Amino acid sequence: MGRGRQKAKNTKVARELKYFSPQTDLSALEAELAAKSDNEPDYEDKWADLYPDEGEEETTPENPENGSTESN
Repeated sequence: MGRGRQKAKNTKVARELKYFSPQTDLSALEAELAAKSDNEPDYEDKWADLYPDEGEEETTPENPENGSTESN
């Protein structure tokens, strides 16, 4: 009991958030998206060197069937 008032407040807030639409400056957004920033580098995967690429198998002396030239 006593939950009706809180539920009504939550419903009111949810409805306000759902139907709230602020004014958007589309020209500023377009300018921001179109501008290429030179001080931000392209994506660099810092973990790429630690793992083999997909489809490639790692060659090790213990695993000769994966392309190692070592023979028994």
